Amino acid sequence: MKRFSILLALTFVFGSRLAPTGSAAVPEKPNVVVILVDDMGFSDLGCYGSEIPTPNIDALADHGVRFTQFYNTARCSPTRASLLTGVYPHQAGMGHLDNIIHEGSKGTTGRLRDDVVTMAEVLHDAGYLTCMTGKWHLGQQHGTPPWERGFDRSLNSPSGGIYFRKQPYRTEVFLNGEKKQKDDPIFGQKWYSTDLWTDWGMKFIDEAREEKKPFFLYLAYCAPHFPLMAPADEIAKYRGNYRQNWAKLREARRQRQIELGIVDEAWPLSEIPEQVPNWDELSDDEKDRFDHMMAIYAAMLDRVDQNVGKLVAGLKERGELDNTIIFFMSDNGGNAESGPRGIYEGKNPGGANSRVFLGQSWATLNNTPFRSYKHFTHEGGISTPLIVSWPAGIPAARDGKLVKEPGHLVDVMATVVDVTGAKYPTEYDGHNIQPMEGVSLMPAIDGQKLHRTHPIYFEHEGNRALRRDKWKLVMKHQEPWELYDIDADRTEQRNLIDDEPDLAKELIADWEAWAKRADVGPWPGRSREAWGEEKKPKEQGKAKKPKEAPAA
Repeated sequence: MKRFSILLALTFVFGSRLAPTGSAAVPEKPNVVVILVDDMGFSDLGCYGSEIPTPNIDALADHGVRFTQFYNTARCSPTRASLLTGVYPHQAGMGHLDNIIHEGSKGTTGRLRDDVVTMAEVLHDAGYLTCMTGKWHLGQQHGTPPWERGFDRSLNSPSGGIYFRKQPYRTEVFLNGEKKQKDDPIFGQKWYSTDLWTDWGMKFIDEAREEKKPFFLYLAYCAPHFPLMAPADEIAKYRGNYRQNWAKLREARRQRQIELGIVDEAWPLSEIPEQVPNWDELSDDEKDRFDHMMAIYAAMLDRVDQNVGKLVAGLKERGELDNTIIFFMSDNGGNAESGPRGIYEGKNPGGANSRVFLGQSWATLNNTPFRSYKHFTHEGGISTPLIVSWPAGIPAARDGKLVKEPGHLVDVMATVVDVTGAKYPTEYDGHNIQPMEGVSLMPAIDGQKLHRTHPIYFEHEGNRALRRDKWKLVMKHQEPWELYDIDADRTEQRNLIDDEPDLAKELIADWEAWAKRADVGPWPGRSREAWGEEKKPKEQGKAKKPKEAPAA
């Protein structure tokens, strides 16, 4: 039974829970909001163990559910492709970033393939007004911008960045397909882009209400991706909070995670890599530098949280909150690019003319308690918080509950199709469409088990993984396969590959069959962006002119 068809029964059972908070009547179909943040680690939200206060996101979790084993693809463009299409990244043509094209490949084309449909295309055909704001990064330069892939309204950055109105790079955005300069009066005289994306998202929601349509909003925040930037008053709130040992901060986060039920006390905290310096051996100037970097990062997440609060309040004022299903997640694990020291350039780090990357040392905190980072398929690279809230569709008795069933981005499309009653096509615009790879998450949200017919698969830059039930097969590029019992050892400390040779052989064969089916080609070489591969940055000296920041 499709989810929307039982709303009437839910109304009878849960009464006041389903009463609209404003004047609008609850529509037959729920509104859909998908919020994606960029480069945020598993433990960076208060409700996942962080010391960074995120009260509005935590409130969303308190009135919904939190997943403890939800997975992304370890990288930006691949995650966005998988999230929006319901298939694995290579099947959508986005095996890497959208500026990477492998000649002759169907899996790394730099654009969304024609044999997939986006969530916007599916919901547009179901009568929704489809909207997006924020970071696209799915091949706009190669012919697949948002307005060509189902979005009726959009305000987007082609590939990310953009925090302040005045800064030396990424000077343009696109409003409903029309190129606009960032200083265009239509956006106002002073803004911070995290606020801009939310404000325009609400404008588009109002247009949907005027047209008496349910809405789909894909809100793709650029924060907290480098270059790290935040309003000065926000940064000041956190200055001095991080003049303390990152090892102790990791231990404190893990303890909170245990208390919250997010992690199992039996899982040991992963070791800090040897590249990360001993905090106690740093000079006072170095400690101040690291404190400032993490304060900027915390300020960016604080501002995201404020905007989630603004969005929720706006939905409530409009009478739309109760019948809006909201998903909140991150596109990959914490980002260790730029090495242990990160990058700290500019006269006013965190301001519009600065260039700050958080780096490996703090990324090790972001991903507590797991191993590794963005790019990689160990748990630190692919684990994301997932919060799902829907007052009219999730029983109040489930408020604040943890969902421990494993899930993946491919499941979001299946869930949205389930709850909206939309039709996922077999043919679209003259092309045969690949079937969805995921399953609806609604049984797990309701406290039941998910029934998958296939494992969950991963590949990025030659880093590979497969998750089947409690077993995880994983490989770092050009290194041997590893095997872990995730129920007993989710921090991946005890490699069982030699203890379970028959199982390992079976899982490896399964992964290889999937890779062939899903157009996963061979990775031609190790990325220089990988955390351990870049040369150690030079010591901070005279401020340099900021450079164009990488996209993802």
